[in-house]
Amino acid sequence: MKVVAGGVEVAEPAGAAAAAVVAGERAAKRRRVAAETGVRRNGGGGGGGVGRRERRRRVQADAAAVQRLFQACRDVFRGPGTVPKPDEVHMLRAMLDRMKPEDVGLSPDLKFFRNRDAAQGTPTITHTTIYKCPNFSMVILFLPRNAVIPLHNHPGMTVFSKLLLGSMHIKSYDWVDPDSDSSSVSSSSSSDEQLRLAKLVVDDDFTAPCDTSVLYPTTGGNMHRFTAITPCAIIDILGPPYSIEEDRDCTYYTDIPYTLHSTDNPSDLNNVEQDQGRLAWLKEIDMPRELKMCSVHYGGPPISDK
Repeated sequence: MKVVAGGVEVAEPAGAAAAAVVAGERAAKRRRVAAETGVRRNGGGGGGGVGRRERRRRVQADAAAVQRLFQACRDVFRGPGTVPKPDEVHMLRAMLDRMKPEDVGLSPDLKFFRNRDAAQGTPTITHTTIYKCPNFSMVILFLPRNAVIPLHNHPGMTVFSKLLLGSMHIKSYDWVDPDSDSSSVSSSSSSDEQLRLAKLVVDDDFTAPCDTSVLYPTTGGNMHRFTAITPCAIIDILGPPYSIEEDRDCTYYTDIPYTLHSTDNPSDLNNVEQDQGRLAWLKEIDMPRELKMCSVHYGGPPISDK
């Protein structure tokens, strides 16, 4: 059986990555239940009560962090066609900067994150949805080592990305002319292979903990590619989320060096940085056949939307 998530058709849970994530979620849930019900694992007295209280406080703190994040998202994202105000972006980014893996039931001690061996074949990317509504979604992506989420866009969306665990390489672009589909087009490409000019925004390695990144409908690197250097987890807040019905489907691209093609309108580049190393042609492609993703149930601290 298959489901559609974030514009990508994915299989139901499968593979070692999904199993590791599910196992971690179950372990986190057992810890929460033990703390909340006061279960003693080793019997005894005295110190057991102190341990239970400490675990309970930790669980409550984790739950409070993700609940506060949810409430902030509910206030900030007002639906399609809107972009959060600068002070709202600053507030939400600061909250995500403070987020820890434990706030969503994760730990660097989980087997998935300790595994440094490269997977055989194409690594499977796992994702879990913390919350989703018409205005925004909160998602965690789990990338094994060497896994790649191909270059793709976020039409009309504002996206906050926070790397919780691991290291990854991020490469992102914006259109040179975001207001037109036809300008800054290669004159040497055929009609069925139209190329559009983009400018490089980010091309760098990131290791958790690091600052939250934000992309907007036309700036901030709206089209990006993730490549996992080590097993990693990243939380994405998308507002609004992908929706085929509302014309916010995910489009994939391949990037081609700028020097391989010429432009129809050289004057379009007058206001663009003339460093050719930061320009590239993007070609729209079908969803890569090798892209493998699966969905698992979120098992971290629950959210109340009341």
